[in-house]
Amino acid sequence: MTKVAPVSSTIRRGKAADAVICADILNNWIDAQDWMPRLHSKEDVRGFYCDFVFSDREVWVIGTPVTGFMALDTASEMVTALYVATPGKGAGRALLDHAKIGRDGLTLWTFVANAAARRFYQREGFKELRRTDGDNEEGLPDILMQWERG
Repeated sequence: MTKVAPVSSTIRRGKAADAVICADILNNWIDAQDWMPRLHSKEDVRGFYCDFVFSDREVWVIGTPVTGFMALDTASEMVTALYVATPGKGAGRALLDHAKIGRDGLTLWTFVANAAARRFYQREGFKELRRTDGDNEEGLPDILMQWERG
């Protein structure tokens, strides 16, 4: 029996070289959700991450190789993306814990249809602030959530 090397859980600042793998984690997540429409090609998502997300956001990645990432808009203290290749392994929690360091609060949007994410964020101390009927590019109902240091 071959042993598999453990995946590193090191969190580090994302670099431009990480953009494509992070975009692919998101692309794989989109493809795995039967309720999530694909509005942009995989190549367009990769281009967006290379051209915008990694230049305009504070991006943190976890794992060697990268198994998850989080993008933050530091001006608004908003988590604009949090995706992991394999949910339930602690990577999402580790990334959120990292984001909470030195901050008094964070906000994020999650889709109503994403019940697993809603439960995860609630376990991590996020509270619902408001909902929309789909005032987003996808046209899907979503929830604005907030975490405040207690």
